[in-house]
Amino acid sequence: MLFVSLENLITEALNLPMHAIAYNVSQGLAALFPRKAVVETQGYLFDLEEFARHNQCRLEPGPYSFNQIETLWPGDDSRLEEQANNAWYRVDWEGFGLDVLTLSWDGSYHYWILADIKEIAETFLTSVCEWNEEVRSDSEVLVFDNSHWSKDEELLKAIRGSTFDNLVLENNLGGAILGDLERFFSSKELYATYGLPWKRGVLLVGPPGNGKTHAVKALVNSLKQPCLYIKSFKGERGTEEWRIRRVFTRARKIAPCIIVLEDLDSLLTPKNRSFFLNELDGFATNNGILTLATTNYPEKLDPAITQRPSRFDRKYHFELPGEPTRAIYLDRWNTRLQPELRLSETGIASVAGLTAGFSFAYLKELLVSSMMGWIDRQPGQTMDELMTGQVVALREQMASPANSPQEALESEDDE
Repeated sequence: MLFVSLENLITEALNLPMHAIAYNVSQGLAALFPRKAVVETQGYLFDLEEFARHNQCRLEPGPYSFNQIETLWPGDDSRLEEQANNAWYRVDWEGFGLDVLTLSWDGSYHYWILADIKEIAETFLTSVCEWNEEVRSDSEVLVFDNSHWSKDEELLKAIRGSTFDNLVLENNLGGAILGDLERFFSSKELYATYGLPWKRGVLLVGPPGNGKTHAVKALVNSLKQPCLYIKSFKGERGTEEWRIRRVFTRARKIAPCIIVLEDLDSLLTPKNRSFFLNELDGFATNNGILTLATTNYPEKLDPAITQRPSRFDRKYHFELPGEPTRAIYLDRWNTRLQPELRLSETGIASVAGLTAGFSFAYLKELLVSSMMGWIDRQPGQTMDELMTGQVVALREQMASPANSPQEALESEDDE
């Protein structure tokens, strides 16, 4: 029976060395289904369940094998989710009937699409991947890492929770940047009237821990444009040039949009810099693309990047907070604490004066460590006294880069 033969094929294949599994499955399917075209694929974007959940196709459990379905609890109030680890599906898509075998091993998923002719299987593969790659306005974020695009729900959640209302910056810097970029996205016709390319490059510069990461998320949240978030140009597939081209090609396809390049100095190398600049300059049109980059170390960037207005035409400096800004930051935290944990008004002013040179990350560390220290405080010790002593301890820590909290906290939403 076909049922037994296919079950045996899958069971025997999954017991083989990992490098031999895919070959043996492909060979076996070709023998079991000689009248079908078989197309093998793998990758994050061939998310068949997501495609079906949005009514792009209809799935039915296939008759040929046992379907191993994992039920996932998302950890919040969302509904339970099902994910096929090893399964056979009958697929109804645009009037065509196809079969899809899903197998997983070593943390990766592999798929075999069976159709009457190869063209149908390949068109279906393309449709699923293109649909999953699409960025639907500000409701999704597409992340590029290790040569692949994927959607990051955790990053999207962090973006939605980020605003300039919960970020303290010097001189209303956040409002100035947001106003500038809102005008850019609303001025397409004005740019065209004066024959100017409708593109922008903005570089956020400053030492770690002063709110650049939070500002990027707040901007993406406020501007309501599709976002491509680039984690790395390194990867297992293709060359770095190929990967950089993929990023900009995708951006041009969905523009207007935002490309986020955090820690630009770590993304660029002497080998890929020239090609990156060619894509940024837009030998192909970059209309409607905002390139939003950050760096802690502008001195590591080539002058061709930092000193050419046509590339990053605006640079915003995120400096260490001055005493008035530190006082605002401390007061904002203070109002959220339980009464017994709060600084007095005099204490806020005193601590703000004592923390010259502290970044927002260090101020956050000061507050958190003081709250923890409150539990073991000396009898009768006030939070004013405890936090003043903690300032001294943190100053000693600041002198030791190996123990610095700034790099770790820069990845958080510094308020």
